[in-house]
Amino acid sequence: MAETRRRFDPELRAGAVRIHSPLPHVRGVARFETHSDVSLTDQVKKLRVVQVCDCTDASCQSFYTAPRPFGAYGESHRTICLNPPRPGYLNLDLVDDDIVHVEVLYRSPLC
Repeated sequence: MAETRRRFDPELRAGAVRIHSPLPHVRGVARFETHSDVSLTDQVKKLRVVQVCDCTDASCQSFYTAPRPFGAYGESHRTICLNPPRPGYLNLDLVDDDIVHVEVLYRSPLC
């Protein structure tokens, strides 16, 4: 599917959210910070929607920023669960420290 542009939630775009992670060096950070030499803030600014989630859940606004895998992401996959100031879930799936999927659930419309 061709890449499409989409206006992202300002909280995600600005990186102004708390990161709650099982990794002690990531927990409690007020903004996205460099992790494994990758700046999540810089990545978010450049994200492009490759495919929107095709599930039937009315609360889902999730999208892929890389081609959707046919199976599991593999051993280099990790999820960063964000704690935005507004209600809902906002999670980043990373593979090799690249954001490949943004899970957006129970939030006001992104655009």
